[in-house]
Amino acid sequence: MKYLDEDALQTLQGRVFGPEETFSFRCHPGVTCFNRCCHNLNLFLYPYDVLRLRQALAIPSDQFIDGYVDVVLRPGHFFPEVLLRMADGAGQPCIFLSAEGCRVYGDRPHTCRLFPMEQGARLDATSGRSEPMHIFRPPDFCQGPAEDRVWTVDAYVRDQGAEAYYPLTLAWAELHRRFVENPWGAEGPSGAKGRMAFMAAYNLDQFRDFVFQSSFLKRYKVAGALVRRLRSDDHALLQFGFEWIKVFVWGMRSQQIKPKK
Repeated sequence: MKYLDEDALQTLQGRVFGPEETFSFRCHPGVTCFNRCCHNLNLFLYPYDVLRLRQALAIPSDQFIDGYVDVVLRPGHFFPEVLLRMADGAGQPCIFLSAEGCRVYGDRPHTCRLFPMEQGARLDATSGRSEPMHIFRPPDFCQGPAEDRVWTVDAYVRDQGAEAYYPLTLAWAELHRRFVENPWGAEGPSGAKGRMAFMAAYNLDQFRDFVFQSSFLKRYKVAGALVRRLRSDDHALLQFGFEWIKVFVWGMRSQQIKPKK
């Protein structure tokens, strides 16, 4: 998810589409480039991507993070990025790519669903508000745009099942944008506070343990109905994790998480 101001939009490569503008695209085994886009990727995973993939594989969060991703901190950034790991072999294929195609296709990441588009947000520097946008940017090798299937952005998003990803992906993008400045002080993002925030976003099993096995619920007031949902509903827990990051990192007021007096 890219946030773009007016200056960045002027130098943007690719075509920005409105929701009802049309484009041609179809990917299928008959195109010569089939699965080529699944190699040698810098594929950033959002927290909801990790939630879905971990559920699809039926493994704990720790196991997914250890076995399927690389966690990197780029210079000048103040929150780690989570990248899907590529497999060894010719062309560095995606770790989920098999001879039959994607092994996790039903739970593939948001970025994969939107290909050959990318989702971004037009940022109004004056108001601070953002407006979702879609950028059509197929790689040079892609033959899909030469096919005769015509889409609007909205129709393509629905067809690819990307709508379910939007709420939490957009929520994370808004939250992640706050990390353009260093909130950690001298300890940096690798300190205790940074590790806590990463856990709340990406390691839901550990975060659930923190909520229910630490003194958290003794120190904070959380509605009983929500507490019950958090025990088993990963979607609700991830939303709660985003809310906790706002409270914990920036001291923002929350209607869901209130200190007990």
